[in-house]
Amino acid sequence: MRDHTVRIQSGTDRRTATATDGEFLSDALARAGFPLNMRCHGRGLCNGCRVVVGGGESVRSCNLRVTGALGVEIPARSLLAHPPAVVADFKTGVPCGNDPLFGGGLGVAVDIGTTTAALLLVELPGGGILSRASGLNAQVGMGDNVLTRIQLCQDDKSAVARLRDAFWKSTFDPLLDRALAEAGRGRAEISGVVLAGNTTMLHLACGEDPTPMGTVPFTPVFLDHRVMPGDRFGLPAGCGVHVLPGLSAYVGADIAAGAICRGIAFAYRPQLFVDVGTNGEILLAGPAGLTACATAAGPAFEGCGLLSGMRAAEGAISRIAFREGPSPVTWQAIGPPGGPLHGITGSAYIDFLSEARAAGLLTETGRFDREYVDAHPGRFAPGENGLCLLIDAVRIGEVDVALLLQAKAAIAAGIETLLERQGLQPSDIETLHLAGGFGLHLDSTHAIRCGLLPGFDARQIEAVGNTSLGGAWLAMMDASLVGEMEALRQSTDTIELNQDPGFEDRFITHLALP
Repeated sequence: MRDHTVRIQSGTDRRTATATDGEFLSDALARAGFPLNMRCHGRGLCNGCRVVVGGGESVRSCNLRVTGALGVEIPARSLLAHPPAVVADFKTGVPCGNDPLFGGGLGVAVDIGTTTAALLLVELPGGGILSRASGLNAQVGMGDNVLTRIQLCQDDKSAVARLRDAFWKSTFDPLLDRALAEAGRGRAEISGVVLAGNTTMLHLACGEDPTPMGTVPFTPVFLDHRVMPGDRFGLPAGCGVHVLPGLSAYVGADIAAGAICRGIAFAYRPQLFVDVGTNGEILLAGPAGLTACATAAGPAFEGCGLLSGMRAAEGAISRIAFREGPSPVTWQAIGPPGGPLHGITGSAYIDFLSEARAAGLLTETGRFDREYVDAHPGRFAPGENGLCLLIDAVRIGEVDVALLLQAKAAIAAGIETLLERQGLQPSDIETLHLAGGFGLHLDSTHAIRCGLLPGFDARQIEAVGNTSLGGAWLAMMDASLVGEMEALRQSTDTIELNQDPGFEDRFITHLALP
């Protein structure tokens, strides 16, 4: 079999290599020391391995077989610069190139959540993370979910500017100052910011009125990639703020970024992406393509609205278990043993739903079983959220349970709706990518047993962290990923659950505890 000469240029690096007749160009380049950005595993589904051949034609190198001598120019973005990795906040599932969205200096990747916000301070062009910061989204004081904030803007147009400032001045600026101080760097060094988040949060960050998304046909002002001057938000002149593209009014850039971060669209077998946040966004990659939906899960899993709900911090109960005996509840808390308890994390509430049902405390409808209560005197007391279980200084009330059941029913019914649309069963899914900070600490067995993830096996579930933030970080380092996110919007069928004839019945069914 004949060999052919391949003349390679990558930046200032020029080499000559050989390729076997009929060999894929991508394989020949990898063997020559130029591994490429093969996000789709060489299946021709992405543009990560594009090179220029013959002085002008851009081709996917994984599709091109070498049949003669040729010259190849490799753009920086097509070289494998960052393999899939586990970062403290998230897990990536794809490689990326080295083609930053903007020049050197410092970049800031941001996830704007409905309840919380998180950012990374990044050194460019290498992509090294210098520091990170997260905290409550100050917009929570003006409404705890997207619908209440949309309604506020509809009732009072001046609220758009107030919500915009609540993000930039009261949320972003303190987080950025904290990250800069930790890294010993200055604001003047920032060359660009990348924002990911749900569509409402991105509208408010841009100062756009979100009210058209509050009524049928739920029309956003924009979904495409948008760039704004940073000096509008107190950033240095010349700094660009890049808003990543979203999929629909209620399936936003956080899901597009997460799907790219995990390589959902490029997998061989069906994949399910579930972001258990305030909006409960779900994306299915199956035999019929990509379908997505959003459920009104509410902020219960993030602790808002619950008697003792709180984020993971010292003094928060992170694990709950039940046992036989007069002291039925055991727990683990964050911080030194014996320290004061201040609240309960979302993952511990899932433990509670599962364990309390198995122990006989919770009935199928989520009420406290009175025989169980009477058998454990001193462990229960009336409170503002109905009858409450006492765990040291914190409490779980029956009203808390009702809110948790509504949130878990919304997620479960949304998952079942997408699966039924494509004729799939939970067992058909290769991986359920559980996104969101709360998912990192979730006991998947308890999530299945309480009905949050119905019909799945714990071995299918992978907690992947804040992939919205991860997607923003990857897009900052590899500009071609923004185009991949734009392509997702064209290929994803986003459904409105309130128009699905079976969704309401599924939701009501999942209000019960298995």
